[in-house]
Parts: sequence; C-alpha cells; structure tokens
Amino acid sequence: MLAHYDRLSPLDASFLALESRATHMHVGAVTVFDLASLRTASGGVDFDRLRRHIAARLHLIPRYRQRLAWVPVEQYPVWVDDDHFNLDYHVRHIALPHPGGDEQLKQLAGRIMSQQLDRDKPLWEITIVEGLEGDRFALVSKTHHCMIDGIAGVDLMALLLSPTPEDEPQEAPAWQPRPAPNGTELFVKETSRRVSRLLSHLLHVTELPRDLGGLVGDVAHRVKAVGASLASGWLTPSAETPLNGPIGPNRRFDWLETPLETVKEVKDVLGGTVNDVVLAVVAGGVRRFLLERDVSPGELAAMEFRVMAPVSIRTGAAAGTMGNQVAMWLVPMPLGEADPVRRLEIVRAETDERKATDQALGAATLVRMSAGAPTTLVALGARLAANARPFNLTVTNVPGPQFPLYLLGARLRATYPLVPLWRGHGLGVALFSYDGTLFWGFNADYDLVPDVDRFAAAVDASLAELTAAAGAAAARRRVDDADGDRGGTTGQSKNVRATS
Repeated sequence: MLAHYDRLSPLDASFLALESRATHMHVGAVTVFDLASLRTASGGVDFDRLRRHIAARLHLIPRYRQRLAWVPVEQYPVWVDDDHFNLDYHVRHIALPHPGGDEQLKQLAGRIMSQQLDRDKPLWEITIVEGLEGDRFALVSKTHHCMIDGIAGVDLMALLLSPTPEDEPQEAPAWQPRPAPNGTELFVKETSRRVSRLLSHLLHVTELPRDLGGLVGDVAHRVKAVGASLASGWLTPSAETPLNGPIGPNRRFDWLETPLETVKEVKDVLGGTVNDVVLAVVAGGVRRFLLERDVSPGELAAMEFRVMAPVSIRTGAAAGTMGNQVAMWLVPMPLGEADPVRRLEIVRAETDERKATDQALGAATLVRMSAGAPTTLVALGARLAANARPFNLTVTNVPGPQFPLYLLGARLRATYPLVPLWRGHGLGVALFSYDGTLFWGFNADYDLVPDVDRFAAAVDASLAELTAAAGAAAARRRVDDADGDRGGTTGQSKNVRATS
C-alpha cells in the first residue's frame, strides 16, 4: 500500500500556529437530547450503542482517524492516518452529580473546553453526559479548528443525526490505516510538489495571451477587494475594552435560546438579513454589558469596537469536505447608538458595503497569497495579527436544518455552539439555528469575564428591545396603511357622487 498524506491549507495551518497554552483553537458544541430509546434499564444512557454508532460513521469522515505529521526542514503540517487510533480515547462517558441541571452542564462544558486537544492524536473528542434532569442527556464535542469550519460542521453532524427516529446502529466497516510516509519521503514529495507547482504556473503564463483581458479584470477585482478588506480595520488595533485583555487557559460557557421567527419578523419589518439582526442585537448586548461595567456613554461613542464575522466561501461542490473554507469580515459596532432601530440601520449599511466591495473575496485572497510562504513566516504573520488585535469579538452564525433530527431515536432538543477565543479576547459568540430556534453559545475566559451570564442576559434584553421597536414600527405601518385605505375610499366615493 502506498504511503499517503494530505497537506493542510494555509488557513488550516494558521489555526495551529495561533494556538498557545491560553488560546485553544478548537470549536465545539453542547448538544442536548431526549433520553428516549437510549435509556438503559438503570435510567442511564446506552453508551455502548452510541459508541458503535459513532464507529459506524467514521469511514465517512477519514480526517477523524488522522493525526498531524510535519515535513522535515520546512516544518509544514500534514495529515496522516493514525495507525494507533483508539476510539475509546475520543469517545468518553461521564455523569453529572444530582440534580443534573443546566448550570452543572455549563460548568462541565467549561472545564472540558479548557483542555487542549492532544496533537499526537486525531484532534477531536466527544463526551457523552448522562444524569441530566428532565429525562435528557448531552454530548459535549470539540474539534480542532484546523480540521473543520462551522459550515462543514453542519454536514458532519448530519452523519450522526437522522431526520427519522431510527434506533439501531449500523455495523462499522473494517478500516486499515494507510502507511504514513517517513521524513525523507515527505521531504522529497513536498519538494517535488513545489517544483511541479512552479512549472504549472510557468505553463499558465504562456497561455495568458489567450484570455488576457479576462485575467486582468479578475486580478483588478481581487486587488480592489483586498484593498477594501485591509481598509476595514485589519491594519489598525481595535479599542481597549473590559472584554479584551490577557486571558488564561480556563473557560466559562453559557447559552441562550431565542425563537428564530422573532429574528425573522424583525428583519421583515426593519430590513436587512437575519445576520444583520444578530449583529445589531450583539451590538446592543455589548453596549448594555459595558454600561453595567461603568463604561460611560461618551466612551462607548468613541470606541472603535469591531466584530469579526466569518463568511462561508464554501461552494455546493465542497459540501461535506473537511477543512476551512471561510473568509472574515470586520464589522464596526455602533456601541454609542442608543436607538436599537438606528443600530440595525448602521450595521446593515456596513454589511452592505462589505458585500458591494467583495471583502470576503479580499480576505480569502490574502490567505491564498500565503500559500507559498515558509511556515515560519505564516506562523509569525498569524501571531502578529493576533497581537495587534484588529477586532474585539468573534460572532459566527451558522444556519442549520429547520426540522427535527434524531440520534438513534433520541430527539435533538438543543445545540449550543462554541467558538475559540483569540489572544486578548475574553469572549466569543456563536449561533446555530435549528428547528425554529436560534441557539446562542457564549465562550468566555474564566477570569476576564466571570459574569458571562450577565452578558447573555444583556443580549437577551437587546433582542427584546429591538423586537419591541420592530413591533411598534409594524403597528405604525398598519395604522398608516389603514388611514391610507380610508382616505382612498372616501375620495373615490366623493368622485362617484360628483359624477352622478
């Protein structure tokens, strides 16, 4: 059998370079299910059936049986099959102490997310949690960001979940790890790859005259997109805030649920997209939270507070593939604006500008430009960007299926996502929509943001404020429409009488 390896993309490699003792680069989620068909005779969860189900799906996601290896000299990371793969290391079982409430589950999730993944093994773990009150159990999962992005995660989740309550796991097919190349083979293969890539570029240059006009136009568009992306704030530091500062390795996790229909009603009345409403709600939540932290309205108005919002550039053809296919927007937040409707208008104008100037393409082009750079330079660039802190907060919003899903017959009730914290970031916000509900996950540094529950409450209050404003605007619109209808009818009647 031939030796096999897969090279990480520059973006995936940057997530490895950004990781440190305090900045864990794993994404994760807490998913909650009805116990239902997975209940054992003692009232626990059937761990063996769940383990067999996961084992039966692993052949569909080969990356989950691969570990990191490194190209000699260049020290670039690659994926190779783990010939010592042991599923028992990655799928774990734990029980909450009585009474097994949501607060205890949040504390457990925070402790699990505080631990880095072992780089000598495949970079993922799932902890099955029983003892959750209300006849429920949970899965706490974490996967390194270099393996997966949020949009890909929806595809992977579908491998374990089903739209129908099937309750029997399939048999796991046999798996044989492919041999990993040794250091000499890796070095030779990567050197050959670089030479072939150079020759391919030279051949491409000889064909330029055939479509030079189209190429020049594409390059010009990309250059403008890169310029617009850089000008959005990547080259300047963002504001100093109570949410930003030195962080440690420990985490707190909290969550919130809101009806998706509520957010859609707001955008239908006031305009914009669901993501615009989410960003405006976050802006209002940050404003409330910082005011509670004794930041003055004047200080808020002067703050250059930016959100980094990942934007998927994953095509339909790439659905279900591993690795990251995202670009990043920087969006300034109008923290000084007290009017929730005006905040939404400002956010909407900012996101419209980013779409018009194709800043997702610009950010993606910058990442691709690093493809030929030495690994040390890529790592240095990633760390310098993190130290400069061009944004204050990550907000990622992933759309999910709007129908019930099941895990071996157990219905999925909630899924609270987690986004990693960058250096100098005390808080990250992730959202996932499922079956009519928007699930918010708040990942916080244990010491810098000990009151993450108050931030969740501030976001909830911000949404209520914006919803009330949208309701008032809709009521005024109905009154205006009714007045217009009455005025039109009266005028028509007068004309009819005059004619007769």
